[in-house]
Amino acid sequence: MKAANGIRRIGITSKSNSRDAVRTARELADWLRRRELEVEADESITRVGGGHETVTFSPDREYDLVIVLGGDGTLLSVARELQGDTPVLGVNLGNLGFLSEIGRDELYPSLVEILAGRYQLERRALFRVELARAGGSTNLYSVLNDVVIAKSALSRIIELTIRVDGQLVSTYRSDGLIISTPTGSTAYNLSAGGPIVSPSLPVALLTPICPHTFSLRPLVVPDGSLIEVTLETQREEVFLTLDGQEGTTLGFHDTVRVTRHERSVPLVRTSRRTFFDGLRSKLRWGS
Repeated sequence: MKAANGIRRIGITSKSNSRDAVRTARELADWLRRRELEVEADESITRVGGGHETVTFSPDREYDLVIVLGGDGTLLSVARELQGDTPVLGVNLGNLGFLSEIGRDELYPSLVEILAGRYQLERRALFRVELARAGGSTNLYSVLNDVVIAKSALSRIIELTIRVDGQLVSTYRSDGLIISTPTGSTAYNLSAGGPIVSPSLPVALLTPICPHTFSLRPLVVPDGSLIEVTLETQREEVFLTLDGQEGTTLGFHDTVRVTRHERSVPLVRTSRRTFFDGLRSKLRWGS
């Protein structure tokens, strides 16, 4: 039996260190197979005895739908690695999630709607991040939430030269800098005093962390701009962190280049909850 909207092959991945997520994933895999759908599940699921899994989920392969069980962190790590234009359904098993669409109690009713073709796709922009070392080597990354350049706890204030499309913005003296997508505006950016931005806006947010000068405020630029950040400080421990999950140290005159990725992440939406409904609920506005 093929779903009404052509969904046939489904990938399932879960938070590997959560027994609840793994158990839910196995139940979900059985539910989908009873509907004659192809299911590939990740290793954390296939290792838990029994089951029918013969193919392990891999983000390198093509799927009609990928279901992520866990929280926003799990969804971030999967979304960055997926290839092509695969729709992603996030199932929140934690306490606070802005990316995950549904809770566990909504999982099966929502899947009935999705398999019948009754859902929408909400596209979220990715950043393409290039780390250009002063010595000439480069590394490339994809980012859904934010790029953070920050000093270690014991380091002094650092200096970062910021350019947008080749035009000098300023040299920031601060504890660091957050470059956020609209999706990431409710994460570290918000904690650092940056604005909350509707996820549909094509912008990038530059938010300094504890700036030395009070007049240095968050800046919003088009996400198609080329943002270049060069470390001007020597002999201090400085880190580049990507979505809070990947990272490396930065050296003197290393440059981080950020622009919009050619790929976006299509999140599956089944409910009528709006972005503002989520803000009121999760940030307890008006409570």
